[in-house]
Amino acid sequence: MSALSIRPLGANQTVLTVGNDEIFFSYQTPVAGFSSNDCTYFKTNKKFSRTTSKHITQYLDGRDAVELDQDKIESILD
Repeated sequence: MSALSIRPLGANQTVLTVGNDEIFFSYQTPVAGFSSNDCTYFKTNKKFSRTTSKHITQYLDGRDAVELDQDKIESILD
């Protein structure tokens, strides 16, 4: 079984880590993350609030990220 951890990054920002993969949450919505399969960061292509956009930018910290449909990001958790 993969290691699982939940880590708060700041107010209303959380990272769920499963093995070497990450899902970043702004408030309670998964909006970005990291896939260890192809060493790629990703982020939602859906427009959320200015605050959520700021959270995503802070999480990515200048790293390039591919844009994914929000439904695809949410399906990772299924």
